[in-house]
Amino acid sequence: MYEFAYQKAGSVADAVKAAKAAEDGKFLAGGQTLIPTLKLRLARPGAVVDLGGIAALKGISTAGGGLTIGAMTTHEQVASSADVKKAIPALAALAHMIGDPAVRNRGTIGGSIANNDPAADYPAAVLGLGATVKTDGREIQADQFFKGLFETALNAGEMIVSVTFPTPDKAAYMKFRNPASRFAMIGVFVAKTKGGVRVAVTGGGNGVFRVKAMEDALTKNWAAAALDGVSVPASQVNGDIHGSAEYRAHLIGVMAKRAVAAAG
Repeated sequence: MYEFAYQKAGSVADAVKAAKAAEDGKFLAGGQTLIPTLKLRLARPGAVVDLGGIAALKGISTAGGGLTIGAMTTHEQVASSADVKKAIPALAALAHMIGDPAVRNRGTIGGSIANNDPAADYPAAVLGLGATVKTDGREIQADQFFKGLFETALNAGEMIVSVTFPTPDKAAYMKFRNPASRFAMIGVFVAKTKGGVRVAVTGGGNGVFRVKAMEDALTKNWAAAALDGVSVPASQVNGDIHGSAEYRAHLIGVMAKRAVAAAG
């Protein structure tokens, strides 16, 4: 690692102030991505601001009719929450699919979304449900939040405080795991919401993306069979040593149908 200053913040305001005061200051949530990045010397922040002591960033609330999850809430807390299981069972199931117990007990929803790994699970839920990301200074709609490979709408020093998910009529997430990393080779989140049908795909591109053709088909007929003949061109999907673009494009259709069937 390179040398950097370490600060454990006691409040959101203190954390933001410390990060902005440093050269390329970084927030430390669960550390599942940042720590390995530092070890490999792929990042050289002037300061690392630990968010672990900020109580206001933790917890799950159903006030206001939706489901609001604090940025420092761990994957395991989301997966095991009775409130999440009641309001959005698909979100609890998705959280339970992330990594392994060690990862789920350290990783956080805010850290995952801010990192925006192209094969991460939470971005599919955020985009698939049309969630709202609240930061220390504003609210960002899901469709405007994810910008591409490890890129989001967050400004330098801006911090995620919570994420609010509207309760869908139906929703499900299906994922084809990489057997080693357990990241999604392809993951598809489908949701029938008050604002319409949404289909979000992770693991297939430079970031999470929606599939309008599938959304249109499911709007007409919410059934797995409605997706027969609807596909994502392989030219729009990335491939690697674990699976070609053609293979992943095929998986999108398979996972989408399974998700619709699971949603009921």
